[in-house]
Parts: sequence; structure tokens; C-alpha cells
Amino acid sequence: MLRFFKRKYSDTDIVMFNFLRKNRLFESLTDDELAYFLPYLYMRKYHENEVVFFTGDPSQAVYIVKRGIVSLNLDIKEGFERLLTLRSGKLFGDNAVLKGTKRIYTAIVLTNECEIYVIPKANLMEVMNNHTEVKAKIMSAFAEMYNEYMNNLFKTYKASLGFFDLGTVYSDMKL
Repeated sequence: MLRFFKRKYSDTDIVMFNFLRKNRLFESLTDDELAYFLPYLYMRKYHENEVVFFTGDPSQAVYIVKRGIVSLNLDIKEGFERLLTLRSGKLFGDNAVLKGTKRIYTAIVLTNECEIYVIPKANLMEVMNNHTEVKAKIMSAFAEMYNEYMNNLFKTYKASLGFFDLGTVYSDMKL
């Protein structure tokens, strides 16, 4: 279908679209598709050592760092092991695209001030359920990310000569 009047977006919208495309979940979406999310982007401000969420919390939102640094940490006994450090444009909490999920790591702010965009799960699901093409692109990106996570896990396992029982990982999975 020919579109004679292409939708016009403000400079602010275009900046936001480019910002959202810095992460894998949204990189393949068009401007029109990204526009569905604009009303649901909420800015939250955090301070150093503030926890965004804990391991085991329900996955209620997707987060994108605007400014500052966030550390993703695995709870090990009485401490944390840092998995990843995220800066501007990076997304975390991506398992919120799945139903009934819980957080598998703890997210902690490392800088004095940190600004993070939050997209609540209910709004994310609303957009995905009302726009199947958006859902297909996001779920495809999500599957690619998790495939990469698994490849990295196996590569690390092989390189470390199996310091944990990989069979346990798979025996606990529902296939």
C-alpha cells in the first residue's frame, strides 16, 4: 500500500528511536514500531549502590540505561559476582518479555547518579499483543540473545575445564 503522508516525528522522538535501537531487542524495529513504546517509557533516577531489582524478584519491567553505570551481579553465598557492567543505551531485565519469569541476577547502580528508562511489562506485552509484527521482531531478537548467552556459557565451560556439572544445568530444564 502506498503511503502519501509519511508520519512525521519530532527531533526528540528521532533521538529516542536512535537511542532505543542501541540494544538488540529494539534494533530491528521501524520508527513507526518504536513509536508504540514512547508513551510507556518512564524515567527513573537511582543513586550509587541502589538496587534496581534483586535476584528472585518478579520480572516486571525492561530497563535501559540512559546515563550512569549499572552492574549485573550473580548472588553467590553471602556476596555477589559481577556478570556485566552496563552503560548508556544498554538494556537489562530482558526476561520480562516472557510470562511468569523472575530475575536471575541482581542489578545495582555503580555511579552517583543513574538515569534508567523503564518499560513496564504490562505495557510491553500490550504493544506486543496488539502488534504481531513487533512481537515477532522482539521475540526473534530475544531468541538470538539467549542463543548467544548459551554459546558463551558452553565456550566458557569448555575453557574452564568444567568447574561445574553441566549435566545439572540441563537436568533442571523443562525441555
